[in-house]
Amino acid sequence: MSGKSSAGGGGGARKSLCWTYFWWLFGGEFGAHHVYLGRDEQAIVWLFTGGGFALGWFRDFIKIPKYVAEVNDQHEYQEEWFKQLRQQSKKPPYNWLRCTLACVLAYWFGQLVLLAIPKDEVNGMNFKPLMVLVPLAVSLGIWLVGNIGRERGSLWQCTFAAYIFYPFLDYIGNEDYWLGLMIVSSTLVFNFFAKEWCTTKKPKRSLAKSVIIFVAIAIVYALLLGSIAYFNGSFVDAEGEEIKLSEAIEHFWTSPIWVDLQPCLEEIWRLYQHQGFYATWNQLIEMSDPRGEKNAYKVLGLSLTASQSQITSTWRKLSRENHPDKCKGTPEECQLTQERFLDIQQAYEIISSAKNRRERKNKKSTDEL
Repeated sequence: MSGKSSAGGGGGARKSLCWTYFWWLFGGEFGAHHVYLGRDEQAIVWLFTGGGFALGWFRDFIKIPKYVAEVNDQHEYQEEWFKQLRQQSKKPPYNWLRCTLACVLAYWFGQLVLLAIPKDEVNGMNFKPLMVLVPLAVSLGIWLVGNIGRERGSLWQCTFAAYIFYPFLDYIGNEDYWLGLMIVSSTLVFNFFAKEWCTTKKPKRSLAKSVIIFVAIAIVYALLLGSIAYFNGSFVDAEGEEIKLSEAIEHFWTSPIWVDLQPCLEEIWRLYQHQGFYATWNQLIEMSDPRGEKNAYKVLGLSLTASQSQITSTWRKLSRENHPDKCKGTPEECQLTQERFLDIQQAYEIISSAKNRRERKNKKSTDEL
């Protein structure tokens, strides 16, 4: 290959076939070789689909010489491409593989935004209006795949097609059907009206700019996944009860496993050696106090074996002693008293809810017998 080859040159530097295969091998599943070649759209698609579900990554092994020839403006490649272009129609032909990938990515983008929106209010704020971003996410998936390589198309047309079905969620009633209609309409509009050949060379970005764009999108992706897990994620505890991850994280900082970290780690290690993974996992969940029950007993100054009458009498006594109306000290002292009072109320509510939940479960088991 003639000309300058570089592993990290700017937009005008010629790209090396060897370095492209290096990045394909080490990071290609997430689009590293496409970032190196400046194929930003395909790099983003590979990031979100794990290298086109690994199949695209394997296919790239064969296609890389063509990609390098294209980005380096090799004369033989350009002549061959324009020769093929003259023999084909004005619009790119239908490609079922590209269309399928576009639909899958559009569905994943739509689900990412949909699932990342908190279902419940957060600090009194309702985030449901953010669902207006779902059609945009769907159209971005279609547009990204549609702009890979020598094909291109406008974003606004497929976005408009997706938003046509936005108002109909309440009538359709099923989010998957709703997403499906947006994907189909956006795909059809892009393929029949927006898609065209890219006869002019796409503007070259520097490698640094491509990396910055790629990293920024990866961060947004991680934040969306984090939002899905934190606000809408849940797991099952040792009693078979579902617990929201956000609730478990909130209570983790007052749990025994965090407050008494070293003894807990030693206990977990001993348990793992003698009883294996599953027993250790259940113990780990219990020690992380996902519902805040152990900390609630600690706030009330009671043992875990305290009866309901002891819990109620202690709660009433502490509530009277720490009522904000009885505070005659400084504003700072009154603030601390109020916080203590709220902690007492929350602790009592957590313990009462746990006891009621166990009673319902025991009653259900008795009825089944």
